[in-house]
Amino acid sequence: MMKRAWTYLTGLSQGILSARNWLLAYTLLILLPVSIMLGSFYQRSNDILEKEVTRTMQLTLKQAGMNLTYKLNHIRDSSNSVFMNQILYDNLLQKDKITDQLGQIKELRNLAETAQENEDIFRLRFFVDASRMYGGDRINLYPLADMDKYPWYEAVKEAGGGIVWTGVYPEIYNDYGEKKIFSAARMLRNPRDYEEIVGILVMDVSEMLVQEIVSELQFSEKYAPYLIDGRGKLIYGTDGPEGLEPDAAADSSQALNQLPEELLSAVSHSEEGIVKRTIGRDKVNVVYTTVGTTGWKLVAQVSEAEISHRATALGQFTSIATLAGITVMFLVLVFVLLMFMIQGMQRRVQMILRMIRKEGIGWLEDRRSLPDGDFRLLERSVDHLIHKVNNLMEESYRAKMQEREAQLRTLQAQINPHFLYNALDMINWSAISHDAEDTSEMIEALAQYFRLSLNKGRDNVSIADELELARVFLEIQQNRFPSTFTFSIQAESGLESYIIPKLTLQPLVENALLHGIRKTKNKQGTIEISVRLENGDVVLTVADDGIGMDPQQANCLLLQPAAGQTAEGLDGSFGLYNVHERIRYFAGNRYGLSIETKLGTGTAVRVTVKAVIRK
Repeated sequence: MMKRAWTYLTGLSQGILSARNWLLAYTLLILLPVSIMLGSFYQRSNDILEKEVTRTMQLTLKQAGMNLTYKLNHIRDSSNSVFMNQILYDNLLQKDKITDQLGQIKELRNLAETAQENEDIFRLRFFVDASRMYGGDRINLYPLADMDKYPWYEAVKEAGGGIVWTGVYPEIYNDYGEKKIFSAARMLRNPRDYEEIVGILVMDVSEMLVQEIVSELQFSEKYAPYLIDGRGKLIYGTDGPEGLEPDAAADSSQALNQLPEELLSAVSHSEEGIVKRTIGRDKVNVVYTTVGTTGWKLVAQVSEAEISHRATALGQFTSIATLAGITVMFLVLVFVLLMFMIQGMQRRVQMILRMIRKEGIGWLEDRRSLPDGDFRLLERSVDHLIHKVNNLMEESYRAKMQEREAQLRTLQAQINPHFLYNALDMINWSAISHDAEDTSEMIEALAQYFRLSLNKGRDNVSIADELELARVFLEIQQNRFPSTFTFSIQAESGLESYIIPKLTLQPLVENALLHGIRKTKNKQGTIEISVRLENGDVVLTVADDGIGMDPQQANCLLLQPAAGQTAEGLDGSFGLYNVHERIRYFAGNRYGLSIETKLGTGTAVRVTVKAVIRK
């Protein structure tokens, strides 16, 4: 063994020495020039990548700004709609009668609820004179004096009836608790006496509206995007810098979400652009765009160090591609050099062949004692190749034998169902001949159940077949548990040709019977199965009046497979989790199962699946 290893290492070293001229040519003619080219390419790729990254950031930031503008425009339009509604002013003016003031409260609340139907508006608030009866419910109606606590109140008064957009701030609601919001506020004047201020209209918007858009802008691991107003005041963003030196964090003019005065001036006078700044030791590219309606600036930052890191990753891919190209060039060089060596090699090969024909194969073995060389290395390689080919032939033969055995097992599996049907048919005739009608009916139902469940190997069945399978299963269970439960099946007409995954209803029906009805005290109940078309989808419902379950436990059954057993101690069927996952695989993630249940009142499992007609 040691001798063979030593021989192998000796042959390898001889091969390397023989290829030294090739390696030298490869280094001088290919490797050295390509290394110089790669260095130059790496520097240029860094510059190009920085431009491309910032340009991509600008386009993405602009799209996010347009999305935010679109949502804020909707809020502005809702504010304008309320602002120009005559009903608002009719109910803000002073009325003496109590009944009239109660009517005003009702109308103002209806107006607020109508505006809040816009999903982006969290709360509509009216700040009115505290002398009004309705001026203090603190749901939609607040005393005007409360406005003094807001720092943006002066800006609202200066704007007259124009909209003032606030930054994000926490607000405490009597019926909700604390929530972070930003608002669109404007002054309301008496249309009969324009100098009289009758209230302040404030539309509150959840911070989530901005957060959902800004959080998707993941340009940098160190710097988060943020919103500022035209004066540089923070509207929404992180609290401070992350991953910076302490001295950089302490310098307020270099704060993560605050631009220096010279940059703020440039940003304020243009709609969008790219500027550079320094934060601590980081050189940072600042990309910004303008949010329409408000004049806010959406700002994102990425350091040049992060861009260089991306360039390194890109350079790795480029290096692999370059090395592949170098390898191809080397092979071309090998081919050219071989052209000069082919004649000498041919003469040597012909000489070896003549000696083998003359002296026999034993001559080749005798040359084992001769000094090693190129052809000695070639002989070892051929010998290794022959052994490898023999091993591959043996593996191929074993694989074919295993494939043959698998085919035989498949044929046997196809024979078993036919044998089962024939055996059931023989038992059925035997039962009929002995006047055992109940046994005959059970055997026929069982045979029908197996035919429907196997479905000729197909994974999807028609709704009609699935309902028939459920009916047969329940009839078998009625014979098993006589006078314990009843069932009904209702299906809208025209749904018979739609298809669903096989064995969708059977596990649900089995759960309803064994885990719902059979676990009640009297072990009696009703199972109802219904199928209908709803909003273009097929909805199947299996409901029972059994013991029910905890809703939280029911939801867990859809998130992970249940490790349990049926009431009879046998392994469970497919289970709710399995059916839910198969429906999602068949129709998509928005489809599947939902459970309505309560302890002691029963369970209703709703299956929603895409409406697919059999072709």
